[in-house]
Amino acid sequence: MAIYAEQNSAPRELIEAGLHLARCYKMIEVGTVEESMIIKGVPTLKTLKKVRIGWEFPEMLKVFKEEKGKQPLVIEQEYTLSMGDKANLRKMLESWRGQPYTDEQAVKVDITKLLGQPCMINLTHKKSANGKTYEQIASVVPVPKQMKCPTQINPTYQLDYDDHWDKEKFDALPTFISDKMKTSVEYKRMVNPNEDKFIDESGQPLDEIEEQSDLPF
Repeated sequence: MAIYAEQNSAPRELIEAGLHLARCYKMIEVGTVEESMIIKGVPTLKTLKKVRIGWEFPEMLKVFKEEKGKQPLVIEQEYTLSMGDKANLRKMLESWRGQPYTDEQAVKVDITKLLGQPCMINLTHKKSANGKTYEQIASVVPVPKQMKCPTQINPTYQLDYDDHWDKEKFDALPTFISDKMKTSVEYKRMVNPNEDKFIDESGQPLDEIEEQSDLPF
């Protein structure tokens, strides 16, 4: 008698492409990790500080679990925590706020101020190398003045290595996120307090740069 292994989960339903009302509700400090990338055709290992930002779409509801009723569709995206001129995070924030940062404002920005903030997200669909189609955030822009974003549905979710560490939340993360976090300088320092501080390329500890922005974000 044959014993068959079968795929027992239906393909994930894609969020419709286009411009949608959204609200930021989630932020996870992934930490400082090593990533392999191709730079000018050369495989390169870089050390980067990462964060995952999550949004809900309060007008796009679906029943995932009967006991919870209708819940909003959500999307997350990982960014390098950099406010450099060409950094994707800075480009996204400037598009969202509707104006650029000055160099002084961009020295350090508290991105936790994004939590609870409404926006419009333009989604596109793309195919990966393995042929699977996925959603991609093309842009994040302000909500037009004549529009109102519905009240936040999901509870605000923040996980970082300082004031918002929660082992229960960490253990519940998808393994591809928690495994990456375990490789970070911050996680290793947390579980081993004797771990040396991470020093950036300028020789300055990453957590000792002064914040110089009085804007919401």
